[in-house]
Amino acid sequence: MNITYYGQSCFLFEIGQHRVLFDPFISPNELASQIDVNAIKADYILLSHGHQDHVYDAEQIARNNNATIVAIHEIATWYSNKGIGKTHPMNIGGKVTMPFGTVKMVSAVHSSSLPDGSNGGVAAGFVIETEGTTFYFAGDTALTFDMKLIPEQYDLDFALLPIGDNFTMDIHDAVLAADFVQTDTIIGMHYDTFPYIEIDKAEAKEVAQLADKELILMEIGQTINL
Repeated sequence: MNITYYGQSCFLFEIGQHRVLFDPFISPNELASQIDVNAIKADYILLSHGHQDHVYDAEQIARNNNATIVAIHEIATWYSNKGIGKTHPMNIGGKVTMPFGTVKMVSAVHSSSLPDGSNGGVAAGFVIETEGTTFYFAGDTALTFDMKLIPEQYDLDFALLPIGDNFTMDIHDAVLAADFVQTDTIIGMHYDTFPYIEIDKAEAKEVAQLADKELILMEIGQTINL
């Protein structure tokens, strides 16, 4: 599958003929100023929680593409009340079959509220199982023992993990998280966007290498195939 990075925690996955977008925060991100939000095509938009740096462009992209927003119940309802015609509410532990594969909503340890202060439910992560690839999108989270439940059900090819510290895990916790979910390949996210989460990328890669993990740090706008 092709994976395109749009900054912060926003990734677009091309899974067969389907385009699945995670946590779109692009327009206010100065590091992503070269990205044209209106040019992004998405069939599904998966939101891990309600904070602005994960949902800012979700409404616009959903309207542009008639995309389905998939999120915890409170967030899906919020978008439905804003006139988004296609939403799919979930909650922790639930699984749904979509045209591109299965989506399992798993726990994340983090706060959640929507940009207008509305209740954002609780933060979540996702395990996506497709015909050829299975991966974990952790969202914003601390290191938690709940991650050890994931390999009881899934054989992951890679995990997208936050590494920016302060609001989430740092790289040291992320390599432990990779051990917990039993993968050796980490795609880093939620770093460098704001001063609070700026990191030393060379140091992060060294930490991962010493733990026998591959840390992939994508450039904004870059597309890779995994």
